Amino acid sequence: MTDNSSPGAPARAPLRLGTRRSKLAMAQSGLVAEAVREVTGRAVELIEITTYGDTSKEHLAQIGGTGVFVTALREALLRGEVDFAVHSLKDLPTAQPEGLVLAAVPEREDPRDVLVARDGLTFAQLPPGARVGTGSPRRMAQLNAYARSHGIDIETVPIRGNVDTRIGFVRSGELDAVVLAAAGLSRLGRTGEVTDFLSVDTVLPAPGQGALAIECAATSTDLAAALAELDDPYTRAAVTAERALLAALEAGCSAPVGALADLLADGQTVNELRLRGVVGSTDGSALVQLSTTGPVPTSHDDAAALGRELAAEMLAKGAAGLMGERAL
Repeated sequence: MTDNSSPGAPARAPLRLGTRRSKLAMAQSGLVAEAVREVTGRAVELIEITTYGDTSKEHLAQIGGTGVFVTALREALLRGEVDFAVHSLKDLPTAQPEGLVLAAVPEREDPRDVLVARDGLTFAQLPPGARVGTGSPRRMAQLNAYARSHGIDIETVPIRGNVDTRIGFVRSGELDAVVLAAAGLSRLGRTGEVTDFLSVDTVLPAPGQGALAIECAATSTDLAAALAELDDPYTRAAVTAERALLAALEAGCSAPVGALADLLADGQTVNELRLRGVVGSTDGSALVQLSTTGPVPTSHDDAAALGRELAAEMLAKGAAGLMGERAL
């Protein structure tokens, strides 16, 4: 078979997909690889790359969070060692680097956070003093705030590690529960281990949570055009608004910021985008939570403007003081 899908490329040369080595990253990249095979007609080879975030034992809040899972992949792209890369969108710094293009944001998975607790417990059923593990200041802030307002006594415990490690803390009895992203467990085929899906009214997800980002070199115009077939315009509009909010707050992905843009439909017609944002102190004692609604954005600039507008309102309500040293 002759491959005409990418002029100038050797016939049938496999496309090289750069991915982190974790089980979750490999599962996500495998899904994208299959989709790319379908749109290009070319084989896709996974190239495993170790990032700083994979090897560091420090908590994400200590190493800065922003870009720690991304930089090595982007460097490999810029050096031409891989043709494209797949990231969890919530790990991407908000500034797009020169020389790279975000070619596609496929349709988003469930953006919610979930609880995996001992004995099948839901969040409301956790016993007094329950130890709940999470590596995210965002989750800590909102879980503690919710617990305070509902008279629930929990202790949030900072943890690191992959999905197996985190769920292992519950299985071993070291923790009563851990909080993870629904999308990750879904992509690993492990949704059956979830004991409670946390409503976005309780915990707003990280900006971009549940979405993947497919990135390639700006010079790879044919490949970028092919990858663009995987783009979901609604997902891209939503995450663009969320990430613009994050950028306007000048916060990294380890800051206690939650955001979710969802589409509001009138019958069968999607006509509005609602953006919700939250910033909180990790002990849950202070929370700034606001929302705004506007027409469905028809351009990147429109979506970004919605995020900046909400960020300005949040800053006016004192959000900067809740984000620690990375605040304005």
